[in-house]
Amino acid sequence: MAANRVGKSEAGSYELTCHLTGVYPHWWTGRRFDEPVECWAVGTNSQTTRDIVQAKLLGSVQAPGTGMIPAHLIKKTINARGLAGALEGAQVRHISGGVSLVGLKSYEQGRQSFEGTAKHVIWCDEEPPQDSYTEMLYRTITTQGIIMVTFTPLQGMSAVVKGFLEPESPESAKFKTFIQAGWRDVPHLDPAEREALIATTPPYQIAARTEGEPSLGSGAIYPIAEREILVPTAAIPASWPRCYAMDVGWNRTAALWGATDPGSGRIVLYDEHYRGQGEPASHAEAIKARGDWVRGVIDPASAGSSQIDGRALIDIYGRLGLRLEPAQNAVEAGLTETWNLLVSGRLVVQEHLSNWRSEFRKYHRDEQGRIVKVSDHLMDAMRYLVLSGRHAMQPPPRPAQRSRLSRGTAALTDWMGA
Repeated sequence: MAANRVGKSEAGSYELTCHLTGVYPHWWTGRRFDEPVECWAVGTNSQTTRDIVQAKLLGSVQAPGTGMIPAHLIKKTINARGLAGALEGAQVRHISGGVSLVGLKSYEQGRQSFEGTAKHVIWCDEEPPQDSYTEMLYRTITTQGIIMVTFTPLQGMSAVVKGFLEPESPESAKFKTFIQAGWRDVPHLDPAEREALIATTPPYQIAARTEGEPSLGSGAIYPIAEREILVPTAAIPASWPRCYAMDVGWNRTAALWGATDPGSGRIVLYDEHYRGQGEPASHAEAIKARGDWVRGVIDPASAGSSQIDGRALIDIYGRLGLRLEPAQNAVEAGLTETWNLLVSGRLVVQEHLSNWRSEFRKYHRDEQGRIVKVSDHLMDAMRYLVLSGRHAMQPPPRPAQRSRLSRGTAALTDWMGA
């Protein structure tokens, strides 16, 4: 998962060549195949498969045999129908004396085209559709094979990207890994060329195209690079006023804490609570553990009946010891104010807030301009905090101190009673 022009396709074609030929460099610590393999190399459509994938592996139409696979190891190529110069696949000599097979395919052929035969290695150049990717995974089960995906994440936090960045379970994480690379990681791009490319790239695509960070495209609600609003994790000074905002629900209840730097007025989001299907008492205890003196603002819908027994959630949480008031829920005004604070540097986020970062990456509008209400609990909480929580912020209470008079009176009483 990398930026444009950093060598993704070269890396993918190189590894696939190693597996097809069985010839590995001395430093190779990855997967090895000692016997001939059957593989797929897949592009977006038939033309890009020919012009990019085929060219990287086997050479261009004008210069066959000049790709990553050495010409003397290409035993035979198989022509494809319909597109001039396109190949359907090739036979490649393996170091064991056998012959490996590589088929050239495209996503435009649809999920059904990936059914059937087992494969040892599949290389996807550019991000595949989720249904095709899942079908390809099943082609590697009996061979204990691998899938490599080399792409720039222009589709944002898609199902495929999320599967790598945020695996659904620890078990899933064991079988997936990813490497991100940006322009700062490669020396071959000329600085003047970089500057020209950035100047002609839509702002919402810059992070994806230059750093390999998922981009939501023009539908992103906050089209700003994550790196520009993150700050290192640090303890909040005791004197800073703070508050939290809650978004409540049965499937997920979230709370987000913010503090204001009195000197600069900058708001720092520094803690989060993110838990599903819990009783109000469990959420209340977790929130009070961050400081039971901190005031909060809550989703105004909480003033309605709860899903438990008809009582208002705000009242339930109040009896559990939370100091809450309903937040304003002016959605567009809240989004605009939050955006103004983010883009001006007056609202920043500590980098350890993983759930906030996950939601931020996916927070977008659909084709009709409507907010996609999926995994947006902390985004709602941030909006409540910006619109209403800032006015509820207060510093920690000072410890109670006994006056000199009270201490003297106590001493006199003790003496008189002696």
